[in-house]
Amino acid sequence: MSETVIQVENLSKKYILGHQQEGRGGQKTLREAMVNGAEAIRSRLLKPVKGKMSNCAPEEFWALKDVSFEIKQGDRVGIIGRNGAGKSTLLKILSRITEPTSGRIGIKGRVASLLEVGTGFHPELTGRENIFLNGAILGMSKAEIQRKFDEIVDFAEVEKFLDTPVKRYSSGMYVRLAFAVAAHLEPEILIVDEVLAVGDSQFQKKCLGKMQTVSSEGRTVIFVSHQMAAINNLCSSCVVLKSGKLEFYGNTEQGIRHYLEPCVQSDKKVTDLQAFRPSWAKSLIKSAKILDSTGQEQTNFPLGTDITIEMTFDTEKDTSLKSPAMGVVINHATFGTVGGVNTRMTGFETNGREFSTALMRCSLEHLPLLQGDYTVDLWLGDGLIDVDTLTGYLNFHIEETDIYGTGKTPFGNMGVFFLKPKWELIKLA
Repeated sequence: MSETVIQVENLSKKYILGHQQEGRGGQKTLREAMVNGAEAIRSRLLKPVKGKMSNCAPEEFWALKDVSFEIKQGDRVGIIGRNGAGKSTLLKILSRITEPTSGRIGIKGRVASLLEVGTGFHPELTGRENIFLNGAILGMSKAEIQRKFDEIVDFAEVEKFLDTPVKRYSSGMYVRLAFAVAAHLEPEILIVDEVLAVGDSQFQKKCLGKMQTVSSEGRTVIFVSHQMAAINNLCSSCVVLKSGKLEFYGNTEQGIRHYLEPCVQSDKKVTDLQAFRPSWAKSLIKSAKILDSTGQEQTNFPLGTDITIEMTFDTEKDTSLKSPAMGVVINHATFGTVGGVNTRMTGFETNGREFSTALMRCSLEHLPLLQGDYTVDLWLGDGLIDVDTLTGYLNFHIEETDIYGTGKTPFGNMGVFFLKPKWELIKLA
């Protein structure tokens, strides 16, 4: 039986919003002292302003609340959840970057983390120097690092820039080298966040293959991603977080189904939309629905049905959209992205008309998807520029259906699309 390498017990992390916190024991860093001193001068110079900002009470925010689980040696564990679910906070605690408010964690073995572009490298040092620096931080000898050096460079494909300061690297080059270092310097536990999304698709596949190899060698992998196909292909189990709490921990396929469990879209509040947006998006999309052929909102459909994806937008105080564009991407829970379309590629034009608020619909006839769970990513653009997106806010389920009229339903494990064949049987002499 494999031994436990990570034990998490009643882990909680609280942040205080709305005021500056002092360091341990009431002591401030030099930076905090300078900032607070400047604020004190500013408050004496400016008259108090009546209103909400002049009486802002501190607010507690629990990024994690009473999370408990354990991970065995050699496990490949995916961590999934919406934006703000607590994934990054959990990884930072596991990586010893931040301390929990309460609870405890026990970790056995060296940990290598790749959490965001910039983590773990010194920008003024060259790629070569950072490889040795990271190895030393992991507790490896110079001889051990030299033994792995050529493998790291070959994997990262940055040989030409090895003696260039990493501050001059592109984000893709940076991630390639950072992952190569983290994966090859033989940590017992490898933690990888969504940062791999920066790389191209070929490099992502390469990284997934390396993580599988690392696991087969008895080392533990913790992987965070919004790509359910990657989680399903790599991970043997998964953790589902929601609003800082542990919703599920167990079999990967069951966890993904739990995460993507269809729910009635009309029950969702508008405030929930923000959890499905990346940081760069403007909050212009105000509602989103999936409709059946009668115009009714639904989440369950038979094979071969017509569906309509609808969204409304409102620019409010922003300027109007000169050429509003809509994009739709459909993702299968296991196989990943299965198809996408937008108004630009299909030639749907608004002829330069400006809209401050509007309803847009995309109707798809005879959707050829096999039974399973799906999510929809919505995109709102202005001409050629994307301005807002909701990733996975909409979801639907395709039910088993006797699409061929034979009393039998297609196999759900044979891909994504159902086919309409014409058969022939010709006797040969």
